[in-house]
Order: sequence, then C-alpha cells, then structure tokens
Amino acid sequence: MTTPPREPDRRRFLVGALGAALAAGALGACADSGTTAPTATGSRPPEPREPTPTASVVADGNEALARLMAGNARFVAAQEQDLDEGIARRVAVSKGQHPFATIIGCVDSRVPIELVFDQGLGDLVVVRSAGEALDHSVTGSLEFGVAELHTPLLMVLGHQRCGALDATIKALDAGQRTADHGEIGYLVDALAPAVRQSATKPGDRLTNAIQTNVALTLGKLRNSPVIKPLEAAGKLTLVGAYYELDTGRVVLQP
Repeated sequence: MTTPPREPDRRRFLVGALGAALAAGALGACADSGTTAPTATGSRPPEPREPTPTASVVADGNEALARLMAGNARFVAAQEQDLDEGIARRVAVSKGQHPFATIIGCVDSRVPIELVFDQGLGDLVVVRSAGEALDHSVTGSLEFGVAELHTPLLMVLGHQRCGALDATIKALDAGQRTADHGEIGYLVDALAPAVRQSATKPGDRLTNAIQTNVALTLGKLRNSPVIKPLEAAGKLTLVGAYYELDTGRVVLQP
C-alpha cells in the first residue's frame, strides 16, 4: 500500500527557509533588478495567478506590539494561524516588503523568533546576536529596520537560561582573561555590565542578569542618533521582553 504524502510541516519549512529569505531580503533591500532569477535548468518558475498580498501595514507601535503578542498567544496555545508560506506568499513579498516590527534576539536555537510570534515571510526584521550583544553591525541592522523599512516597533527579546549570559557569569567568577578567547571575549565584555549591575538583586542570578541586559540594551539603542529622534517623534516604540523556554510565553518587561 502506498503511503500518502504528508502535508509540509510549517515549522520545518520556516526554519529551513530563514537562511534563504535573509539572503534574498538583504539583496532585495539593496538593489531590485526587477527580474526573476532563472532556475537551475535555465527556465523561469511560473508565477501564481493570484499572489498572496503581504501583511497589512500597522498603524503604530502599539498595534504592532498587539499583533506580536497575539501571535505569541497562538504559539503558546499551539493554535498557530495557517500562514501562507508557499510560492504565492514568496512571490508576493519578493515584489516588496512591509515588515511591522524589528526584533533583536539571541542566537539560541530554542528561540526562533518568527515561530515564537507566529509570523511568516515578510512580517519581521530579525537580528540575532549572542545575548543580544550590540556592535556596529548589529546596531546598524536595527537602525536599517526602523529607519529604512519603517517598522514602528523595536523589541529587545531576552530569554530564559541564556547561555551567553551564563557563560559571562562563569567567566567573570573565574577571572578569565577575555583576550584569550577570541571574539567570544568581546561578547563577555559586552554582557559583563548586566552581570555586574544585577549582582546584588534578590532572586535567580542568571534571570536577573538576562533582564538587566535587556534594559541596558534598550538604553543603548535609545541613544542611537537614528533611533532616538524616531522615538522622540512618536514614530517608533521601543520595548523589552523576556521569552520563557518552559512555557513559550513572551513577557513584556516594565
């Protein structure tokens, strides 16, 4: 008996498509040739008759945040919406993108940001670095998201049991010289202020460091010459949040 083919798994598709989507999006943002790339056989793929439109543009940062949190509620309840991530959606966003939020999160493989917020192709600008550490490239990418792609929301997303903050705590406790660890030493130096500032707080040391790091990262971004005037003009909302690995829930930080 022939086994019927299974429906594509949404999660596996999105994770596998992220790398290609990032590369295509980066090239498309810099230059739009207006042509469709040929396939390996030299022919062009047929375009669908009715391409799925991109996500509707949100009115402001509050609406963008509400959409994110509604998506996370679906994720927690395992009631994700049936997003179109097939050919029609891919073709639709190839013609132009209108993401509604920019998010910086950790590189942790357990925190796939599009899945956490139940969003699809073209919905989010996602930048990831270990422990949300900022450098020129990361900050510039976030500035690009809010200034050039006009997302009205910028979120800093920390997460439970962050390995980068845990490694920083251990390195500081051991008095390790960060110069001996290549560019990983840069991460320790970048995250060390959060560890030190949260050292006297009651409760779990790692959790405190993670949440303090989110607050410090927000503070640094608010001083950006690109981000600061957008927030001051009411065109951009900045928020910090904490992702619970155990529950899948995103909790906004005060």
